Amino acid sequence: MPDNNAVCAALVSQGFAATLRSFTAIDRYLGRDTLPFALIETDADVTELSRLFEGLRFPGVDLADAAVESGGRIWYFRCLDPDEPPVPPGYALLDFYQDWKTGRFRDPNGIYPLLRRLRACESIEEWWQPGKTAWYGLLMDAALILSRYEAASSPGKAFFKAPSGERDPGPEAQRALLLGILASPRPDRGFEFLKASGFLKKFWPELAALDDVDHSKEFHPEGNVWNHTMETFRYRKPGSSGEFDIRLSLGLLLHDAGKPLAFSSGSRRFDGHAELGARTGRRFMERLGFEHSLIEDIFYLVKNHMLPAALKRLPLMRTEEIMASPLFPALMELYRCDEASSFKGPGGYYENSAAYHSYLRNLRNPYRSADGKILGKKLKR
Repeated sequence: MPDNNAVCAALVSQGFAATLRSFTAIDRYLGRDTLPFALIETDADVTELSRLFEGLRFPGVDLADAAVESGGRIWYFRCLDPDEPPVPPGYALLDFYQDWKTGRFRDPNGIYPLLRRLRACESIEEWWQPGKTAWYGLLMDAALILSRYEAASSPGKAFFKAPSGERDPGPEAQRALLLGILASPRPDRGFEFLKASGFLKKFWPELAALDDVDHSKEFHPEGNVWNHTMETFRYRKPGSSGEFDIRLSLGLLLHDAGKPLAFSSGSRRFDGHAELGARTGRRFMERLGFEHSLIEDIFYLVKNHMLPAALKRLPLMRTEEIMASPLFPALMELYRCDEASSFKGPGGYYENSAAYHSYLRNLRNPYRSADGKILGKKLKR
């Protein structure tokens, strides 16, 4: 996701401060790929932000005072009150800032040594220094730290019971957390922490249910449905810009979401789980407020994730419509990660990929039909 300077430039041009904070500032310092959202502090108030940015919205003060979408990223604004000192984040590691105009970093807690260790991928413990922010906010930050920074050590089983009266995170805060974890190199670490803390059971029960479903060790030696799902993330390949495909990542997360709901039928242990999972994933994403187009893309991936394994033996009439989708390459990637996480060899993936590429070649050949049959005359497509 390319860096977008337009938002900060607009603020600075009007004499307002533009300070990148927390994960956004840390990623800039480390030179790493950015998250799907950016966090910024400014002395502009919401009225002034409304004049500067069309489509400004208000996600809720627990997440940000205002937000705007720009350059394929959501910018979350925290408006500073000049009469009140800013509230530090819950972890020492996240108390880090960059002035966009000057490019200078501000490090009030002296965490530069920790960031250097992150650069060197050395083990660190000091980041787990909770402050007085809301408990769920602490937990969500911890999950994203674990997913994002390889050197961060597990914080253990601390803070598992929320204090009474704390407000639950809303759909947008949950969606931002989910997207941030999936955009990071190690989603499994963040998800494991959320599961152990009880967050999944309370807020994302569709995912928590995966840990209650056993797999046959013959076909899934990696463990139960939860273990298998987490294992799939190891086999994602970043794109040329170093980013992970969010559609593929969501598809991997939800591809077996139907197994807790499926029943055995003959030799099929999880009969109809793909269709059940597609519907479960749709409800889950709708609850978190994802865009309709992305929800439908994930529905396609989850519903059809079993088909690539049978591509070489199914007749074209069964597969052509699905292969014609622009999402089919992502479906093949999901199949590759799914197979690899089960410790299977790559043979099946390569054979079925060959069947797909044969279909594509035939589509480009005016003298053959889509199933490879020789035509008497040149075919007009």
